[in-house]
Amino acid sequence: MAIKFGVVVFPGTNCDHDTKWAVESLGYEAELIWHTAERLDGIDCVILPGGFAHGDYLRTGAIAAFSPIMKAVMRHADAGGLVLGICNGFQILLECGMLPGAMIRNRDLRFICRFTSVLVEQKQTPFSNLCEKGQILSIPISHFEGNYHIDEHGLGSLIEHEQIVLRYCDGDGNVTQDANPNGATSNIAGICNMQRNVLGLMPHPERASESILGCADGRQIFDSIARFHKERCGKGGE
Repeated sequence: MAIKFGVVVFPGTNCDHDTKWAVESLGYEAELIWHTAERLDGIDCVILPGGFAHGDYLRTGAIAAFSPIMKAVMRHADAGGLVLGICNGFQILLECGMLPGAMIRNRDLRFICRFTSVLVEQKQTPFSNLCEKGQILSIPISHFEGNYHIDEHGLGSLIEHEQIVLRYCDGDGNVTQDANPNGATSNIAGICNMQRNVLGLMPHPERASESILGCADGRQIFDSIARFHKERCGKGGE
């Protein structure tokens, strides 16, 4: 069964069409879903794209977390469905409590928009199964509040349960403070939940999904999702 992506649109979202284009350019079906929707019929993977949901007033993702669609997204995840939060989408997942931790302003209090190198820490997820552990991906970031923060106990839990999927690194794969663009705890660029069906990441894979954009490393995220879905359906899963 072919996979179908659903891209949620909040007021202020600005990467919805980019993400839909990236998914469709790879040969997958995608549908835009307005934030007031209460159902996710026929959707296999929900994407919360980047942008400034509700203007990021109050706190990034804080208002979007109360949108009607998020109840459906939580039900989808609880049933084993896939959820991918990109940048602002990651922030929303944190606000909803679907992932642990919080986002604060970048260490240098500056907006950052550039390509970064990220190290694949875990390939045993639906989102990274086509990658190799230790592989370096080049994917751009674009944020002002992308400094992922979690306390010592929470970090220990992430490490224990192997939930850190991506970490900022230099071009040689070294995870150092110099390679950390925003001050994120332990250079974290992306994490998953314990069940591994929800991923939040600050880099934008849709902006690195085809060579004309300067790099196609981001497509491995979407292709991994499609591969996982195909294999799960082949085993009788939904």
